[in-house]
Amino acid sequence: MQGPSITAQDLACRRGDRILFRGLSLALNAGEALQVVGSNGIGKSSLIRIIAGLARPFAGTAKARGTLGLMDERHALDPQVPLGEALAFWRRIDGAAGADLTRLGLDNLLDVPVRYLSTGQKKRAAFARLLGQNAAIWLLDEPLNGLDGSAVALAETLTAEHCAAGGIALVASHQPFAVPSLRRIDLAGYTA
Repeated sequence: MQGPSITAQDLACRRGDRILFRGLSLALNAGEALQVVGSNGIGKSSLIRIIAGLARPFAGTAKARGTLGLMDERHALDPQVPLGEALAFWRRIDGAAGADLTRLGLDNLLDVPVRYLSTGQKKRAAFARLLGQNAAIWLLDEPLNGLDGSAVALAETLTAEHCAAGGIALVASHQPFAVPSLRRIDLAGYTA
């Protein structure tokens, strides 16, 4: 059985009448991590959505082999229900064991409605959901936004552990992201 992979050949992305990037090719295999960097509006989130199959490229091809887990600014947790109930909903859908909520600093927040959580707490809850998916490929769009220093270190550690276990991480972020053997691509080099 083959492991997870992401391949993209000569990708181009257009938003309206503007080409955001073109000529982008990349390949990721089990255990690898890649950070896509660039200024706001350059197409980092668009690239993640193309790889996830949620958007079509203007040109080129993108393929992912393996289960995908997407974490972006839409944390997909019902704001009206307590955090424990919101995470339980996804455990039933994903059919997997839950994440270590103590490690994520969420164990004492399970009775708090999601709408009352801070930005960083919601981001850690999104990591809990991602971990519960057991996806081979992590697509992380600005995963460090709203996190304090210790939560940043935890996010980096979780991503490193995921890759060490044979997973793939594609990280779109303008913030530094520390994961061993992380490669970087600056989308500025692919602008029209």
